Amino acid sequence: MTTHPSIEQHPDVAEMRSRFERATTTPRAQAIETLAVLTGVFLAASPWIVGFNGLTTLAVCNLITGVAYALCMGGFGSAYERTHAMAWAATAIGAWTIVAPWVVSGNVDTTRSIVSNVIVGCVALLLGLAMAAMNTGASDRTGVARGRGRGRRSPDVGPVG
Repeated sequence: MTTHPSIEQHPDVAEMRSRFERATTTPRAQAIETLAVLTGVFLAASPWIVGFNGLTTLAVCNLITGVAYALCMGGFGSAYERTHAMAWAATAIGAWTIVAPWVVSGNVDTTRSIVSNVIVGCVALLLGLAMAAMNTGASDRTGVARGRGRGRRSPDVGPVG
């Protein structure tokens, strides 16, 4: 067993960082990050875009959650290995956005505010889940992960027996 002077020099950490870097440099990851930031910006500005009834509690809630969502999802391209857990926080923000019209107090019973929150919340939830799943999709492209590689032999292996 080899000891390493610090955790930063451990070979597993280096491999994990390279895997996270591969996951975030794909066009799919960059598209998800861009759509997620735009979703957060729209959620923050939705009270003024959709036209809620004045400055209600839902408008303030959307402003705060939209900024939080954009910040959570905006850091993935540069530091995915440190921000991967924030994808789950972004997923929770998406779920909150869906239920917020019925949970927050005040007059939020307009159809356009409810429809806007449900649609944006669903998009935010799905983008958060997609970003959270990004690590598992890039972890092993060979098909060996999760049992898919069982029973297959490498072409360079000779006959069995």
